[in-house]
Amino acid sequence: MRFVVAIVLFVGALVSIGIGLAQRTVWAPPDQITLTAESDSLAPVTVIDSDVLRSFDSRQTIDVIGDGPVAAAYGRTSDVMAWIGDARYNRIGIDEENQRLTSELEPGDDLQVPPLAGSDLWLNDYEAEDALKFIVNVPDDVSVIIASDGVAPAPAEVSITWPLDASTPFSTPLIIGGSALLVLGLLALLWALLHLRRSRGPRRKQPRLPRPPRQGRFRPRTRAVAPETRGRRAVRSFVAVPAALAVGLGALLVAPATAMADSVSAPRADSEQRPVAVSEPQLRRIVARVGETIAQADEARDADLAATRLDGPALEFRKASYAIRGGDANLGALPKIPSGKVELTLPQQTDSWPRTVFTIVQDDEDTTVAPTALVLIQQDARSAYKVHYAIALEPETQIPDVAPPSVGAARLPADSKLQVVAPADLAAAYGDVLAQGEASASYGLFDIESDTLLPQIGVAKKNERKAAIPTTATLEFANAPGSGETVALATNDAGALVAVNVTESETVKPSEAGAAVNTENSVKVLSGKTQTIKGITATYGMQLLFFVPPVSEGGKVQLLGYSNALVSATELP
Repeated sequence: MRFVVAIVLFVGALVSIGIGLAQRTVWAPPDQITLTAESDSLAPVTVIDSDVLRSFDSRQTIDVIGDGPVAAAYGRTSDVMAWIGDARYNRIGIDEENQRLTSELEPGDDLQVPPLAGSDLWLNDYEAEDALKFIVNVPDDVSVIIASDGVAPAPAEVSITWPLDASTPFSTPLIIGGSALLVLGLLALLWALLHLRRSRGPRRKQPRLPRPPRQGRFRPRTRAVAPETRGRRAVRSFVAVPAALAVGLGALLVAPATAMADSVSAPRADSEQRPVAVSEPQLRRIVARVGETIAQADEARDADLAATRLDGPALEFRKASYAIRGGDANLGALPKIPSGKVELTLPQQTDSWPRTVFTIVQDDEDTTVAPTALVLIQQDARSAYKVHYAIALEPETQIPDVAPPSVGAARLPADSKLQVVAPADLAAAYGDVLAQGEASASYGLFDIESDTLLPQIGVAKKNERKAAIPTTATLEFANAPGSGETVALATNDAGALVAVNVTESETVKPSEAGAAVNTENSVKVLSGKTQTIKGITATYGMQLLFFVPPVSEGGKVQLLGYSNALVSATELP
């Protein structure tokens, strides 16, 4: 019977190991699926919707084959479609029944689009020559866009590969269980051989003894013991051990696999939450591009290059700086636009244009320099984000609490009544304080004690300069809101971060006949006049960042940062 047990264990081991190995080899499922679409249309763009990309629950490897430049990017589906606009494009679909990709031509008036790569709209983009391969794992609302150079037709062949779950959760338990049965079978075989040897005893020949007298038959009463029972119990024990082992190992192996699948599932966007203008990684790429472009423009004093990344007061400052440096390299330099560590990201909550983003960037090369607050605006889907304001923050400035980057902030209307001062009135109110000081009706609105700009250009300083002018000339000051946009973004307490532009002019003119006004430094370079009998007006621009508290809590408006520079100088008519 012991040999029977060993044979049963060996057979069970063979079957278990065989099935386990077969699941990993001949019965193994495919580990990926690849579907391909081809198109011969003249459309300059191809779009793969998120529904197609997520046809299988795994990451997507996209292969694009074309003839010449190949570019691809991915972004929010609404942004992709806004960028395409009126252009004709190919839409990639999927025929699930026949397991193939389809390509459908969508009508449009335009057969050309701008270059795809490098747009600030994308979460990421790629470029290559003739063939391009990249891996993504997009959520529900993200699509892929593919193009050539924007003029030639989009690449003709697109393939998508999804890895499939080729795991065999029962293979390992079966192999381990079979191995255990094999070991038990060997032990059972040794046990059977040892028992057989002991039961046969020694084989020495004994001498014959005289036959004893025959006695009456006596049959002692004995209890019936079935040796097979113990054998059957042994069989059951040997079988139960590997079976329990296999079940336990299977549970241990299946549980981690399930946990892993849950941990890598793609996040789903909250359908009720408004989208934000940019993501954090997207903004870091934009800031790096802006910093690199402006550094090149500053070195070459190239205003046209600067205009590709600057607008409004920020561009006005740069143009004046380049003109001054062109006349005297020692004058007119401006702080660089940093492209280092992005310390704060506050995008506007919006899915339309224009879009606004507020960020604070620290200079990596010189951490002693105060961080710079940037206000970037994107006018439309195909435009680049441009810096509208670049404002040096005050020392030890405390930015009020704002929403996280994934939530963003609402851009408030200029006439918002939720703050102690409407954003549209802020530039004029602060300009009046600069001109009149305590006599200004707006003086009590501002936190004067923390303001470091007022001592430099306020009414007291203006009076000092007037007193220093010779009696043969007069000095007059005037200020007004500048041409820059008023940008207000909500804070968590219903207050607002507000960026405004103020200009202040200084007019010096002779007060007596025959007298003349001498110019110097940057005013001399911009005006082109060394001396004039008519007079000179020098205009300075100010980029200002304020925190305006909510009406519900009250408080004073706080100046968080400022940048000022000479922007023009002209002779009086």
